[in-house]
Amino acid sequence: MKKLLILTSVAEAATGVALLLVPALVGRLLLGTELAGVSIVVARVAGIALLALGVGCWPGPASLGMLTYSTLATVYLAHLALGDEWAGPLLWPVVGLHAVLTILLGRAWLIRPKTGGRNNSAASDKNENRF
Repeated sequence: MKKLLILTSVAEAATGVALLLVPALVGRLLLGTELAGVSIVVARVAGIALLALGVGCWPGPASLGMLTYSTLATVYLAHLALGDEWAGPLLWPVVGLHAVLTILLGRAWLIRPKTGGRNNSAASDKNENRF
Protein backbone atom coordinates (compact mmCIF):
# COMPACT_ATOMS: atom_id res chain seq x y z
CA MET A 1 0.00 0.00 0.00
CA LYS A 2 2.84 2.41 0.84
CA LYS A 3 4.38 2.02 -2.64
CA LEU A 4 1.02 2.67 -4.26
CA LEU A 5 0.57 5.83 -2.18
CA ILE A 6 4.04 7.05 -3.19
CA LEU A 7 3.33 6.34 -6.87
CA THR A 8 0.01 8.15 -6.66
CA SER A 9 1.64 11.09 -4.85
CA VAL A 10 4.23 11.46 -7.58
CA ALA A 11 1.61 11.23 -10.35
CA GLU A 12 -0.67 13.86 -8.76
CA ALA A 13 2.23 16.20 -8.00
CA ALA A 14 3.51 15.86 -11.58
CA THR A 15 0.06 16.65 -12.97
CA GLY A 16 -0.12 19.66 -10.65
CA VAL A 17 3.25 20.97 -11.84
CA ALA A 18 2.15 20.49 -15.46
CA LEU A 19 -1.06 22.44 -14.81
CA LEU A 20 0.96 25.23 -13.22
CA LEU A 21 3.49 25.48 -16.04
CA VAL A 22 1.53 24.62 -19.20
CA PRO A 23 -2.20 24.59 -18.43
CA ALA A 24 -3.26 25.06 -22.06
CA LEU A 25 -1.27 21.99 -23.15
CA VAL A 26 -2.66 19.87 -20.31
CA GLY A 27 -6.18 21.00 -21.22
CA ARG A 28 -5.62 20.05 -24.84
CA LEU A 29 -4.15 16.64 -23.93
CA LEU A 30 -6.80 15.79 -21.32
CA LEU A 31 -9.90 17.50 -22.71
CA GLY A 32 -9.14 17.83 -26.39
CA THR A 33 -9.32 21.62 -26.35
CA GLU A 34 -7.01 24.38 -25.21
CA LEU A 35 -7.83 26.27 -22.07
CA ALA A 36 -8.09 30.04 -22.38
CA GLY A 37 -9.01 33.07 -20.30
CA VAL A 38 -10.11 32.48 -16.74
CA SER A 39 -9.90 28.70 -17.21
CA ILE A 40 -6.09 29.11 -17.16
CA VAL A 41 -6.34 30.71 -13.70
CA VAL A 42 -8.64 27.94 -12.43
CA ALA A 43 -6.36 25.27 -13.93
CA ARG A 44 -3.34 26.73 -12.14
CA VAL A 45 -5.16 26.78 -8.79
CA ALA A 46 -6.14 23.15 -9.46
CA GLY A 47 -2.48 22.47 -10.23
CA ILE A 48 -1.50 23.95 -6.87
CA ALA A 49 -4.09 21.72 -5.18
CA LEU A 50 -2.83 18.59 -6.97
CA LEU A 51 0.76 19.40 -6.08
CA ALA A 52 -0.23 19.88 -2.44
CA LEU A 53 -2.22 16.63 -2.54
CA GLY A 54 0.88 14.84 -3.76
CA VAL A 55 2.94 16.35 -0.94
CA GLY A 56 0.24 15.58 1.63
CA CYS A 57 -0.06 11.95 0.56
CA TRP A 58 3.68 11.37 0.58
CA PRO A 59 4.63 9.31 3.63
CA GLY A 60 4.86 11.74 6.51
CA PRO A 61 2.67 14.43 8.03
CA ALA A 62 -0.29 15.31 5.84
CA SER A 63 -0.22 18.85 7.25
CA LEU A 64 2.77 19.53 5.01
CA GLY A 65 0.35 19.28 2.06
CA MET A 66 -1.83 22.02 3.54
CA LEU A 67 1.23 24.18 4.18
CA THR A 68 2.29 23.65 0.57
CA TYR A 69 -1.17 24.52 -0.76
CA SER A 70 -1.60 27.60 1.38
CA THR A 71 1.88 28.93 0.56
CA LEU A 72 1.55 28.43 -3.19
CA ALA A 73 -2.04 29.73 -3.23
CA THR A 74 -0.94 32.88 -1.37
CA VAL A 75 1.86 33.56 -3.84
CA TYR A 76 -0.20 32.84 -6.96
CA LEU A 77 -3.29 34.73 -5.85
CA ALA A 78 -1.17 37.72 -4.78
CA HIS A 79 0.43 37.65 -8.23
CA LEU A 80 -3.06 37.73 -9.77
CA ALA A 81 -4.16 40.55 -7.45
CA LEU A 82 -1.17 42.68 -8.44
CA GLY A 83 -2.02 42.29 -12.12
CA ASP A 84 -4.77 44.13 -13.89
CA GLU A 85 -6.62 41.30 -15.60
CA TRP A 86 -7.97 38.98 -12.90
CA ALA A 87 -8.94 40.76 -9.68
CA GLY A 88 -12.39 40.46 -8.13
CA PRO A 89 -13.50 42.17 -4.92
CA LEU A 90 -12.71 39.16 -2.72
CA LEU A 91 -9.27 38.41 -4.14
CA TRP A 92 -7.24 40.48 -1.66
CA PRO A 93 -9.17 39.15 1.37
CA VAL A 94 -8.52 35.61 0.15
CA VAL A 95 -4.82 36.42 -0.29
CA GLY A 96 -4.79 37.72 3.29
CA LEU A 97 -6.58 34.64 4.60
CA HIS A 98 -4.12 32.31 2.87
CA ALA A 99 -1.20 34.39 4.13
CA VAL A 100 -2.44 34.06 7.73
CA LEU A 101 -3.02 30.32 7.28
CA THR A 102 0.47 29.95 5.81
CA ILE A 103 2.01 31.72 8.79
CA LEU A 104 0.04 29.60 11.28
CA LEU A 105 0.79 26.32 9.48
CA GLY A 106 4.45 27.26 9.05
CA ARG A 107 4.76 28.17 12.72
CA ALA A 108 3.12 24.90 13.76
CA TRP A 109 5.45 23.01 11.39
CA LEU A 110 8.54 24.69 12.83
CA ILE A 111 7.65 24.16 16.50
CA ARG A 112 6.36 20.60 16.14
CA PRO A 113 8.07 18.04 18.38
CA LYS A 114 10.99 16.44 16.58
CA THR A 115 10.73 12.68 16.12
CA GLY A 116 13.20 10.01 15.12
CA GLY A 117 12.09 10.15 11.49
CA ARG A 118 9.17 10.39 9.11
CA ASN A 119 8.32 6.73 9.53
CA ASN A 120 7.49 7.05 13.23
CA SER A 121 3.72 6.71 12.66
CA ALA A 122 2.67 7.07 16.31
CA ALA A 123 4.57 10.34 16.65
CA SER A 124 3.34 11.49 13.25
CA ASP A 125 -0.29 10.75 14.20
CA LYS A 126 0.17 12.65 17.46
CA ASN A 127 1.58 15.65 15.56
CA GLU A 128 -1.30 15.60 13.08
CA ASN A 129 -3.76 16.15 15.95
CA ARG A 130 -2.13 19.55 16.60
CA PHE A 131 -3.41 20.96 13.29
